[in-house]
Amino acid sequence: MSNLYRIYGSELSPYSVKVRSFCRYKAIPHRWLVRDADTLADYQKFAKLPLIPLVVTPDDEGIQDSTPILEALEQRFPESTTHPAEPMAKFISQLLEEFGDEWGNKWMFHLRWARNEDCLSAGGRIAASMVKVGDEAGRIAMRAKVIERMRGRVGFVGSSEETALQIEESFCDALAILDVHLEGRPYLFGGRPCFADFGLWGQIYEAWTDPTGGAWIGRSAPRVLDWVQRMLWPRAEGPFESWSALAATLEPLLAQQVGALFCPWTLANEAALSRGQEHAQEEFSVELAGRRFSQKPQKYHARSLTALRTRYAEVADKASLDAILARTGCLAALRSR
Repeated sequence: MSNLYRIYGSELSPYSVKVRSFCRYKAIPHRWLVRDADTLADYQKFAKLPLIPLVVTPDDEGIQDSTPILEALEQRFPESTTHPAEPMAKFISQLLEEFGDEWGNKWMFHLRWARNEDCLSAGGRIAASMVKVGDEAGRIAMRAKVIERMRGRVGFVGSSEETALQIEESFCDALAILDVHLEGRPYLFGGRPCFADFGLWGQIYEAWTDPTGGAWIGRSAPRVLDWVQRMLWPRAEGPFESWSALAATLEPLLAQQVGALFCPWTLANEAALSRGQEHAQEEFSVELAGRRFSQKPQKYHARSLTALRTRYAEVADKASLDAILARTGCLAALRSR
């Protein structure tokens, strides 16, 4: 039996490249398979949901959803751990991974589909994977269909004319914080990547491949750009740092982005869903850093928030962790409802 793990994904999917980067770091034998017409039948044998990435183990077990995939592979391949030994740092890494998956996706998705030049770039690359090589007329026609479809979906991440500036300012502010934090260290928590790196990187990497996001990163965040490139093939370059060494430059990300934006948004999303099925398609609004942000509720995120709260509950000694979470505005969202 082959020992290869199969990753069905797409180069334009932040969650797919996140899983691929993790497998590269862990030196997990794997094969990268683009989910297209040629691989669709095999993909459908193992996928319970029409989502990528899908990882199929050597025992033909299918695993979906990037965070559970990383958690399963971490257990199977514990060498070169991606969890800091310090419980407080480990949980903050997990919190930042969730922030990357959920709030960082707003950055990526908005930037990719808000402007014509980005639409043409991403739409063209997606279309190229859907038509025969050399069929330029078919690619252009498919590109138009892809752009129309994806522009119609931007509301699912809260992207609109009203929220565009908020999302773009959040992205640029996060780049500025990360660029300072990454001075003198290759990864977010020191000398090796952790869950936070993979979660944030997938979104920022995808933004970098698009014209607007790539220009903003290249112009304003040279250390982030180095990290983006490094995370394509990450490797251990040293130990994790202690939280006391990281706090001065990483707490601003927790306070200005996670605590001020992501946490109140996630609580508002949870409250909107709790109102019942009849309200599931209605937009909810929440004040984030003094401005209103509106979008439709996200059912999936409510489930991932529950998983994050479970990980928080598992931290044995919460005194120091709670002090950080309270100081940065993150604590209320992590308390079980």
